[in-house]
Amino acid sequence: MGVVMFYHLTRSGVDETLGALLARALGQGWRVMVRGTEAAALERLDAHLWQGPEDGFLPHGLQGGPHDADQPVLIGKGEIVNGAKGLFLIDGAGVTVAEASGLERVWLLFDGSDGAQLSAARVKWKALTDAGVPAQYWSEESGRWEKKVEKN
Repeated sequence: MGVVMFYHLTRSGVDETLGALLARALGQGWRVMVRGTEAAALERLDAHLWQGPEDGFLPHGLQGGPHDADQPVLIGKGEIVNGAKGLFLIDGAGVTVAEASGLERVWLLFDGSDGAQLSAARVKWKALTDAGVPAQYWSEESGRWEKKVEKN
């Protein structure tokens, strides 16, 4: 069983944080999925990753293409179909206890200035940890990422 890592964004945006975390996950040799809830936001993320620096390119694709199963980073709203060991959740996307338990890592990124995202993250924390899924809460409030709480 892996761990769910809650990233409380207060200084950086989703794209910036996600880019750094995706690079680390791929560096571990993992395939990952980025799951969101809004098609437009996922398309913006896809475009952002294509425009990144050539030496830091992150191979990826939008879900629904002919090569979904081959993508090192699959971006979409649906089920994991690329053999991912990690799942990134953005824009309030969800994960079940069973799905989280079967992955090496789940990263839940949420905007600390958005009350709805903050409340949703708290609900997810309680549901997952009450079910025995290990979780960590990370904050960048001090200017760098620090683990503040760990449970299970």
